[in-house]
Amino acid sequence: MDRSLTIGDVAARAGTSTSALRFYERQGLIRSHRTSGNQRRYHRAVLRRVAFILASQSAGIPLATIGEVLAMIGDEEAPPAEMWARAAECWTAEIDRRMALLRRMRDRLTSCVGCGCLSLQVCRLLNPDDRLAVEGPGPRRLVHD
Repeated sequence: MDRSLTIGDVAARAGTSTSALRFYERQGLIRSHRTSGNQRRYHRAVLRRVAFILASQSAGIPLATIGEVLAMIGDEEAPPAEMWARAAECWTAEIDRRMALLRRMRDRLTSCVGCGCLSLQVCRLLNPDDRLAVEGPGPRRLVHD
């Protein structure tokens, strides 16, 4: 008995769209095989892979990084619990970096409300005479502390 799943089956069971599944497939995160009628069919293990992708994305992990972790297992294997532990170890530094950035954003953005201008480019309190411009473009005080 063929236990493979259609794209609609996977989308319904995973709680995502068929277009997302096609996108994940184009990115190499999941794989399908084709029937003689050229319809996609997925191994049942793809459900755990998609769950892993969705959970990782909800934590803010980029697809490229998710793909690196998924490359550690075969195409028709579900991610085991040990992989979650390895992924967490790999991502801890990235998550800590993001948390520090968010804290800086929270602390700095609320400190500017006192002057009312909310413009870091011309603010006389945080950036007098636009001295940060010589350091280059972008959110210098938030990202490069």
